[in-house]
Amino acid sequence: MSEHAHDPAQTLVRLANRIGEFFDAFPDRDEAVDGVANHLRKFWEPRMRRQLYAHLDGSAAGAGLSALVLQAALSRRAVLDPGER
Repeated sequence: MSEHAHDPAQTLVRLANRIGEFFDAFPDRDEAVDGVANHLRKFWEPRMRRQLYAHLDGSAAGAGLSALVLQAALSRRAVLDPGER
């Protein structure tokens, strides 16, 4: 086993935060939140969004996610969370 074990949750956090970094440059916070949420809705398959919410709802409680990504995921949950499958 390599010393850099693959952690799917950390990969998800890294990808989400990269999206957040792009939209964090927007001067309007609501526009940035919408941008993150729209990107996740359009480009992340339901399985990835379920994993994101599992990371938020589980013992990790969203650890490592940027403030912008957390705000987008929590405030737009109704349209982003694909629910259980």
